Amino acid sequence: MRVRRPRAGRGGRKAFVSGKVRQNTIKSTVISDETGATLWCGTHRPGRVHDHTAVRLEGIDALLDAYPQVRILVDAGYQGLAKSHPGQVEAPPLKLRPGAAEPYRVAYELKRKDQSSRRIAVEHAIAELKWWRVLQRFTRRRELLPQSVDAVAALVSDRTITW
Repeated sequence: MRVRRPRAGRGGRKAFVSGKVRQNTIKSTVISDETGATLWCGTHRPGRVHDHTAVRLEGIDALLDAYPQVRILVDAGYQGLAKSHPGQVEAPPLKLRPGAAEPYRVAYELKRKDQSSRRIAVEHAIAELKWWRVLQRFTRRRELLPQSVDAVAALVSDRTITW
C-alpha cells in the first residue's frame, strides 16, 4: 500500500521504496482460504522487503515444515518458497524463454490458467482490503498503517464469513 515519503535527511528513507511500483509502500502479508475469507493479516514491512523474506522472518516457512499436510497456493513472489516445499506450496509456473516451442507454450498457458483460476478468490480477498478508502492511499503517519490494515482486515473477515 502506498504511503507518504519519509522526510529528507531521515534515516531509512530508501527502505520504503518498492522495486516493483517504484513508490513508497508498506507491504502486508494476507492469508485467505479458498472461499476468499481473510484468515490472517500481519507482517507489515517496508516496501523494499521481498515477499519470501517476509514469510521467512515471520515464521510461516517454519510452520510449513512443522505441518506437512497443509497445502497452499501462492503468487509469483513466492517461487523460492515453492522450491523449498515441493508438493506443499504451489506457485505459478516460471515464464518461458522467448522462442519456446509450441507444445511448451500451450502447457505453460494451461498450467498458468489453472493456477490463477484457483487463486482468484484469494486475489479478491486481498483486493477487498484495498477497496477501503483509508487504505487506497494512506496519507496519515506510517506508524499507524499496521493498526489500520489490521482493523480493516478484521471488518472484511467478519463480513465475508458465511454461517
